[in-house]
Amino acid sequence: MHILALTFVLPLLDIDIQSDISPEDEALIESSGSEKSEVPQKEAPQHQTPQQEPQSAEREEVQGPLGKIRHHDKGLATPAVRHLIKELNVKVEDIDGSGKDGRVLKEDVHRHVSQGSQKPVQQEIAKDQKKPLTPVQTAMFKTMTRSLTIPHFLYSSTVDTGSLNRFRVKINSTREAGNKLTPLPFILKAISMAMGRHPLLNAWLDTSDPKKPELSYKASHDFGIAVDTPSGLLVPVVRNVESQSVASIAEQIKVVSSKAREGKLGPKDLQGPTFSVSNIGSIGGGVVAPIIVEPQVAIVGVGRAKVVPGFDEQGNVVKKEEMVLSWSADHRVVDGAECARCAERVNWYLQNMEAWVLEMK
Repeated sequence: MHILALTFVLPLLDIDIQSDISPEDEALIESSGSEKSEVPQKEAPQHQTPQQEPQSAEREEVQGPLGKIRHHDKGLATPAVRHLIKELNVKVEDIDGSGKDGRVLKEDVHRHVSQGSQKPVQQEIAKDQKKPLTPVQTAMFKTMTRSLTIPHFLYSSTVDTGSLNRFRVKINSTREAGNKLTPLPFILKAISMAMGRHPLLNAWLDTSDPKKPELSYKASHDFGIAVDTPSGLLVPVVRNVESQSVASIAEQIKVVSSKAREGKLGPKDLQGPTFSVSNIGSIGGGVVAPIIVEPQVAIVGVGRAKVVPGFDEQGNVVKKEEMVLSWSADHRVVDGAECARCAERVNWYLQNMEAWVLEMK
């Protein structure tokens, strides 16, 4: 009698290769698996240790297309794909694999990363912050609070700056690049000359005794100029404008402005202005309503210079250059007519540069 011996060859190891499995190979593997499932397998001895699943993979049971239960290895990937995952700093468990048994392929990694970059980033909700006033803000708070008790008279006028600018261009052509003259020193000098005729606007009002207020007419013209600095608005003083040339005034403006921006102003640089000039035009804007700082009785705001259409003496349309000067005066001691007369005299000086030769000291 012949005995037929059947020999079954079983795979001992499954080896993951680094490249992705082609559809043809996958079909071949599935057909081989189905043939093996029809051959009855011998039961493993009870003392045999069951094979351990990879630690990085989660074992899930997934309903198959024919109602059968199959295992799904979550996080299964080849070494090449795992290297890509490490480079892109993502987790393999977070990626939905489209390969066999949930195997993560390279395109799955790239799709996961691109979808993650498209998710809207939630911005942190800004929270309210409480901060104490800076020293500059504290001083301004106290000063402006007192200023609210002053009844302001407002007056604005437009200045034709064509004559001034033509004169500046001529003078600046002979000066070095760092020493070009701006309109500001000319404006300060014109105000000082006008105050020679209208000294009331260069006075201080002493209200320490409310029953006997007193005016103090100041001989020196010490003008505070507002300077925008990183720590806030500071007002250093340009001294003795009445006795200085335009060039000397320009040099003082340059020195005190630099000290203000560098935080190097001392107490003496800020003390005792008799009048204030706010050059708001260096930032922007035209007409403003500047606030008087006691004990001063007046202040002027200088608007931005601009080019506008106008008419010449023959009625032809011409290009004109102009700026607005906005005045505020303490209406308790300065009437509107006096403020207007001083403002218009300043305008006349700026529009008729040749007249300075007759009046400058």
